Amino acid sequence: MNLFDLIVLLIIVITSVLFWRFRSMAEIANSHLTDYCERQNLQLLSVARSKTKLGSYRGKLDIHCEFTFEFSGNGEDSYSGVLSMVGSKILDLYTPAYRVH
Repeated sequence: MNLFDLIVLLIIVITSVLFWRFRSMAEIANSHLTDYCERQNLQLLSVARSKTKLGSYRGKLDIHCEFTFEFSGNGEDSYSGVLSMVGSKILDLYTPAYRVH
């Protein structure tokens, strides 16, 4: 095994770990948004990761993600909200004023 093989192996491992981490964050965000919409009597329409960056939070290096989601309060109108996360921790959930039944 030469240096090139080790670098390729390292790239594969890092890519796999990042993919696993992004999927975990997406599942946590989707679960939280589903629960939030059920509690608020909203219909969750879609969820998508809109921003991703590497940064520090409280002295720890972690992944920062923003998820944009669409929801409806009356079944006819669509609104967009934003969920911010660092790692598996939810930092903020923003929803604009929306119309209900």
